[in-house]
Amino acid sequence: MAVHVEQIPLGDRRLKAFADLPWKLHRGDPCWTPPLRGDLLGSRLLRLKGLLTPSHPYHRQADVTHFLAWRDGSLAGRISAAVNHRFNSYHGTRIGSFGFFDVVEDYEVARTLLDHARDWVERHGMTILRGPGEYSNSTYERQGILIDGFDTCPTVELTHNPQYYAEFMDRYGLVRAMDYHAHVMDINTPIHPALTLLAERARKRHRVTTREVDLKVFHEDVRLIVRLFNEAWSENWGFLPLTDEEADAIADTLRPVIDPGLMRFAYVDDEPAAILGAFPDPNRALRPRWKWYGDSDVVRVLRLLWMRRRIPFIRLMFFGISPRFRWMGLDGLLFSEVKTYAQQNGYTYCEASMLLDDNYRIIGSAEFMGGHRYKTWRIYEMSLQ
Repeated sequence: MAVHVEQIPLGDRRLKAFADLPWKLHRGDPCWTPPLRGDLLGSRLLRLKGLLTPSHPYHRQADVTHFLAWRDGSLAGRISAAVNHRFNSYHGTRIGSFGFFDVVEDYEVARTLLDHARDWVERHGMTILRGPGEYSNSTYERQGILIDGFDTCPTVELTHNPQYYAEFMDRYGLVRAMDYHAHVMDINTPIHPALTLLAERARKRHRVTTREVDLKVFHEDVRLIVRLFNEAWSENWGFLPLTDEEADAIADTLRPVIDPGLMRFAYVDDEPAAILGAFPDPNRALRPRWKWYGDSDVVRVLRLLWMRRRIPFIRLMFFGISPRFRWMGLDGLLFSEVKTYAQQNGYTYCEASMLLDDNYRIIGSAEFMGGHRYKTWRIYEMSLQ
């Protein structure tokens, strides 16, 4: 039978089926780990706005739509299309994005969905189609197709998919725009003497102080993280300044597992200069169990609250130094302090991700810390001219 596609606008109740489809497609996959439904559809109980709801701050400067594909009377795939006006204005581009891409192993369904996303962004005047992400490919969104590392499970905010997704992208004519990598390191290896030396020099030469994130003034610290993140990442591929509201939405998701000792600020002459943020990986608790009692948000969150202080695997989620404070050894200082804390508190492994393929300095730092590459995601694009 032919593939039938229905378009679903923002605010439509059919978005629940759109959000739930991957639970059917990936049922039984031991590594697939979805976000909470509340992250997509909103939840008053969990105080989540929901990316697929009109109230989410993303939609203030973007146009979006959604498509569901049917074949033989069954749901067979989904995709979104978006124009992020803030991103295009910031970069001087006309990029349209596709995202939320999930499909059965049927290229005809995938092709039809990609056609609909491409046609929609083209009608909106875009000249490049890029994806997949969630709605778009800003550096802080869940994004990319996993192309290497299928035998290990994703950490928080990262994606996992069947291997045929990449084959479908290539077959459609999409080409590589950028790769992201993940490096994993054993926390219990000794701290490299050079790292200790860098830390000591930083303290002595530049009047450097450090502190943990303070949960008592958490929202103020989130604002400081946003400021440092935007300064440090401004030259990176795919960067879009993070707004306070977007940061609050991310923080609300991660707050239940924050360990203040894994998040540190560095100051130079009392001025904020750098941030390193790592989290115990919530996915260890949030991964579906596929049991009779279900995998509702409430069940998954309760499991997370019960396990959160016994999660040995952490994800280094963001690290940045304001440009005028680089080459002072702040990276060595923060890495050294956080690794020492992690060793003393029972953590065993750390993943550094998503590392841009062309960010040689950060990749070099991850390797210097004993990390080795074990996962890669790819962003694709194609010209519409």
